[in-house]
Amino acid sequence: MDLFLSIEAFVKAAEAESFANAARQLGIGKSLVTARVKQLEEHYGVALFHRSTRAVRLSEIGESYYKDCAELLKRVYDLSARSQVETLALSGTLHIHVLPGFALGHFSRTLIDFRATYPRIEFEVTVSDRIVDPVQEGFDVALQIYPPASNSLVERRLFPVRGVLCAAPQYLKDEPVIETPLDLIRHDFARYAYYPWGDKWPLMKGNECFEIELSPVLKTNSVHLLLEFARAGAGVVYLPTMVAANDLLERRLVRVLPDYAAPPLWLSAVYPTSHRSTSKVKLFVDFLRARFQSEPQWDKALGIATDIEGVDETGLPEGNGVEGHAPDIEPGASSGR
Repeated sequence: MDLFLSIEAFVKAAEAESFANAARQLGIGKSLVTARVKQLEEHYGVALFHRSTRAVRLSEIGESYYKDCAELLKRVYDLSARSQVETLALSGTLHIHVLPGFALGHFSRTLIDFRATYPRIEFEVTVSDRIVDPVQEGFDVALQIYPPASNSLVERRLFPVRGVLCAAPQYLKDEPVIETPLDLIRHDFARYAYYPWGDKWPLMKGNECFEIELSPVLKTNSVHLLLEFARAGAGVVYLPTMVAANDLLERRLVRVLPDYAAPPLWLSAVYPTSHRSTSKVKLFVDFLRARFQSEPQWDKALGIATDIEGVDETGLPEGNGVEGHAPDIEPGASSGR
């Protein structure tokens, strides 16, 4: 016996005072309604109706059962209706802005896996290094390393963005040896244009920080152009590990001053405060945070230490180091950047 179907038949028959009318409302045969009510009576061991050739009337005990069964049926119907509304909310298009360094090589797998779970959600993805304000430009979420453009935005940290100094083996073979940060001054250097420290580089070695001013021969908003610059043997570059990992692992590039690195930045999901309760946005951001809650796979592959030293919102060292993920930035909080 399907208990819910029997309760449904009983409630409809009680309200219609007719098995035939109840059958029409449910879209099934009268005999099936009769059978379901009989099964319910046998299940509880009571007679729920007084039957006659003209009508059916609830028995005294049927009256008391009806109230509870009608309330139960209403709650099940309400739950079903709410589920349908929520399912519709999990559809539509998410407009995403994402940095090329993350989009090329990593983000597509994330989208594929997300849509395997939520196939009714579609994406319109803009890939660029521009600093955007999601409110002004109509994005639901921006995945970026920059501070939020206004206090009307929420920032959720996803994972640290570490970097490495690197160059092609053929370049290093023909150029002066690089043993200390000062040796970099004698080399052609290229960097990403939007790093927060400009040309004054804070290179960390353990707890020590060496600040050195480097005059790049190339500044660009494209980390992939930097990658090509390095592959061509044109000089030393500072690349995010998520972009350089494969070339380092396959020895097309090698690390320079492997004991030194600038402090990590953070890739964050930034979105308008008005989207905090939007089901699609919440699902997507929660999915990203769960996916990247551990150390990024590219850093693990390179054997980079998992300790994240204390950094402020710019990625520069703070007075007291902390370990683990930096706190999220809520609207109105000072970003310090």
